[in-house]
Amino acid sequence: MRRISTFFAALLLLAATLPGVAHAAALSTRTHLFYYPWYGNSGGAYRHWDQGGHTPPADIGANFYPSLGPYDSGDFSGAVEQHMRWIEQSGAGVIVYSWWGQGSYEDGLAAGVLEAAARHGIKVAWHLEPYSGRTASSTVADIGYLTSRYGSSPAFYREGGRGAFYVFESLRITDWTALDQVRSSAIVLAQTTDTSKVAHFGGMYTYDAIAGATAPGWRDASAYCDANGLVWAPSVGPGYNDDRAVPGNTTPTLGRDNGATYDREWQNALSSNADWVSVTSFNEWHEGSIIEPARSSPPSSAYETFAGAYGTSGTASETAYLDRTRYWASQLGGPPPASVNLAFGKAVSASGSQGGFPPGNAVDGNAGSYWESTNNAFPQTLTVDLGSAVTVGRVVLKLPPSWGTRTQTISVNGGASAGYVFDPAGGDSVTITVPPTSQRYLKLTFTGNTGWPAGQVSEVEAYAS
Repeated sequence: MRRISTFFAALLLLAATLPGVAHAAALSTRTHLFYYPWYGNSGGAYRHWDQGGHTPPADIGANFYPSLGPYDSGDFSGAVEQHMRWIEQSGAGVIVYSWWGQGSYEDGLAAGVLEAAARHGIKVAWHLEPYSGRTASSTVADIGYLTSRYGSSPAFYREGGRGAFYVFESLRITDWTALDQVRSSAIVLAQTTDTSKVAHFGGMYTYDAIAGATAPGWRDASAYCDANGLVWAPSVGPGYNDDRAVPGNTTPTLGRDNGATYDREWQNALSSNADWVSVTSFNEWHEGSIIEPARSSPPSSAYETFAGAYGTSGTASETAYLDRTRYWASQLGGPPPASVNLAFGKAVSASGSQGGFPPGNAVDGNAGSYWESTNNAFPQTLTVDLGSAVTVGRVVLKLPPSWGTRTQTISVNGGASAGYVFDPAGGDSVTITVPPTSQRYLKLTFTGNTGWPAGQVSEVEAYAS
């Protein structure tokens, strides 16, 4: 028996050294890295590396020089595989893939990146870029396309059964009503902190690495997201410098300050009660916001290095920002965002309903509509299919605003029945804490109502904690 135990111990030690085996379990799905697959290097023809009139390979449109040199984003076994190993090292569990429309260069590489990510336990969300002709309706179509084409990949990121889609420069479009069509299947984030510009969205993010240093509007945006069941995903970055990529630009430079800038932005994000932290960026080389390793001995003195970051020097400095990201990701943790309503838009059924008050009213996000059971026929049940097994620790039930006070006797998933007082002074809302369990179905059983001879609820919301 001792020999067998030793053998298995050796296997476990070996597994701990293999990429994607021991490390994947520790990755934070609340830490998202913006990832750019737009680079090309094929037959001496370069894509993106020549931005700003530069001539690769020694001369590129970036203020730092990649450790891999000017790589090809379609080199799945080389550059992309190395990227995934580095992302594992960073502790981040999700990349946000820059996507420029159906049939674009980036769309053509997505399957290969998803395959590489899956090998390392990394998930892929989507950064919907402002391609020519983008509209709210085309964005809805794009979400459907991405989900249909790539949704079967084990790397396709879902939170509470919904994919995640960041919309860059969302303020270019003023009417996003069309997003209501995908709210049950997608968490769509607007790039803004202006809470008046996020109707129909499922969350907010900022992207701007420069703004992250002072975090303007973050506290108000976070409070709004928390109060309205939206995801708050502020963006942090190590610095910003696009001088070589955009000659003559007037954009301010944000120095890295040997890592102090990155730390300050992470602290701003955590103090704002972020659900997710989005990092700008893993590899946006043109803007100098990268955490991807930069060569410590670049081809010329025209390039900066990471030397000095967190007290490192030489080749050790190349991965300094990956290692620091792992530290901050561990501070953020990995449980599902507390502000995501896992029941929103999900399939729902009931033991009985009054005409005009169907079960779907209880998960449609409209506090004015409601479900009502058959009269004088307790007990009555309302069951929400959460789509997959997810952890639920808190259930919020609401009645329409301004209804009179009433007490309903309810049990959750077969637990003990209790009387819950719905009071206009308390927002006609009750919160029920349940033992955190992983479950697909949320079943409410109504056995009494002092205000009406039927079970009633306008909104059923379920949260991880």
